[in-house]
Amino acid sequence: MNTHRIALRQTPLLCRSVRSTAPSTRQWSRYLSTSKGGDEAGKKRGGAGKFLAGMLVAIAAGSAVVLYPSLTKGPPKPHEATIEYEKARPVPESKEDNRDIISSQHLQVKKSWENPGVYAWGSNTGRVAAPDSTDNVVKTPRRIAYFDGQLLRDIKLDREFGAAITEKGDLVQWGVAFSKANPTPAETLKGKDLVKIEISRDRIIALGKNGTVYSVPVAGSDQAAGEKSHQSSWLSFWSRPETVNYRKLKPQNLGWGESIVDIASGLEHTLLLTSTGRVFAAASSTSDFPSKGQMGIPGLTWATRPKGPYDEPHEILSLKGFKISKVAAGDYHSLALDSEGRVFVFGDNTSGQLGFEVEPQFPFVDAPIPLPFNKIYSGSNLQPRVTSIAAGGANSFFTVDAKRIAGLREEANSVRDLGRITADTWACGSGIWGSLGTGKWTHVSLGPSKIKSLSGLFEWDENTNSTIPIRLARLSAGSTHVAAVMDNVTFVGASDVTSDNDTNWGADILFWGGNEYYQVGTGKRNNLALPTYIEPLDGGLGDAEKGRKGEHHRFQITPRTTVRLGEGGTGRKVSVEQRVECGRFVTAVYSGT
Repeated sequence: MNTHRIALRQTPLLCRSVRSTAPSTRQWSRYLSTSKGGDEAGKKRGGAGKFLAGMLVAIAAGSAVVLYPSLTKGPPKPHEATIEYEKARPVPESKEDNRDIISSQHLQVKKSWENPGVYAWGSNTGRVAAPDSTDNVVKTPRRIAYFDGQLLRDIKLDREFGAAITEKGDLVQWGVAFSKANPTPAETLKGKDLVKIEISRDRIIALGKNGTVYSVPVAGSDQAAGEKSHQSSWLSFWSRPETVNYRKLKPQNLGWGESIVDIASGLEHTLLLTSTGRVFAAASSTSDFPSKGQMGIPGLTWATRPKGPYDEPHEILSLKGFKISKVAAGDYHSLALDSEGRVFVFGDNTSGQLGFEVEPQFPFVDAPIPLPFNKIYSGSNLQPRVTSIAAGGANSFFTVDAKRIAGLREEANSVRDLGRITADTWACGSGIWGSLGTGKWTHVSLGPSKIKSLSGLFEWDENTNSTIPIRLARLSAGSTHVAAVMDNVTFVGASDVTSDNDTNWGADILFWGGNEYYQVGTGKRNNLALPTYIEPLDGGLGDAEKGRKGEHHRFQITPRTTVRLGEGGTGRKVSVEQRVECGRFVTAVYSGT
């Protein structure tokens, strides 16, 4: 409006400037009155001036007319919001089809039962994530065809080789470190009824159901070379030679009825846990003897080791008297958890993975020392109890049940949430790839840090009509990345007799850490310092078939239940669950028995 007014004020000024030429013209005419043609020249000049003045007035008036609407209109009105309702769904053909249409989680659970097997992704330079492909990386989950329809007892993955235990307890190996000529999966050690495996730099440590521990070379050529033992049948007079060269790791002084019940392994060492809570340590690699205190035996080196096999197990005497219930191992460090919820740590601490501040003059600890979680919770009116441990690479993880207790100046009767359990998750070690899960990128840790997005979580339990803490069901730590399976309420009871809208759903699972080889599963290459969801294992194909194309749903992992396998539930009846395994730059989700 102001601009408009200025334009209007300028118009008469222009008119006055034109009219002011008239006296000059008249004076000019008077001086030239004796000249012939002077009046005609004056007339011509006066006509030109009037024409110019008219043109300027017309231009000014036209500009005002053109500019008036833009100068006088108010601010633009916001676009009217439009409400977009849920897209129309396909018409269901059956009760089960209706469940698939309304729930991505239900569809995921059903497909895990109909098509058991292994999905893998990450580095494929060693032909581990995709044995039949020459791609260097597998960016999103892809099925390994060899395992289609199979249930596995365990699986472990390195960048250069993979190992798995079949439902029958036989060992399967693949990858270029196993065979450059033929890196596809093949059965190797058979008939040992294996239940768990761990991997070192160049060997596979396998635990049999009877407590026997086998150390098997990764390379197929090493398995074929050397002296092999004989396998005996129940008939003592009949035996046959083994096809695989292996060693047995057997402690010398096990008690009557005592056996190995759990194992954990780093790149150079392995831990053996017995049924009575004792812990033994042994070398697990043929390339290097443990030298960073990870065996928990002070002064033990290659030069000072006792006579006998280099991989002979030695008891960790510092843990004697504590009933150890779980062991875990990173690349060069070890963790032990006892039945009272106390944690012991030893080995390499150059990244703070033992939970203590790094001291350059003491880069490792060669004997177990306790990690004081009571001090960490000091002043919080919470009493901590460590419930599980995990380790991988240069990281350690702890889950804690923190019980609310009365403080020094509190009366128990006045505390409303007395006895309430809060489930927390803690991490320490290297965080340069984001593997701490705390949102921070740090080279070293000064102590355990709480993973806030996995701590202090609660949900409503309809069975008990109360809020309950959400704990972690399992945590798998690879060399630089991690996966956590939540122990949230799940449901797998939808059947023919339940409601049409009654759907199954699994447990939440989150990933974080190094993603340089796409091992986190997001399809992108950026590292993640906070836990995040990934999309369903089939990349959303099942959702698209059910009318959910373009929608984003999260992957949920199927909990253990007894079902019939195969399409339509027409196969054999088994107890099955999905499990996740993070390895060295590779990840797998498999159907576990």
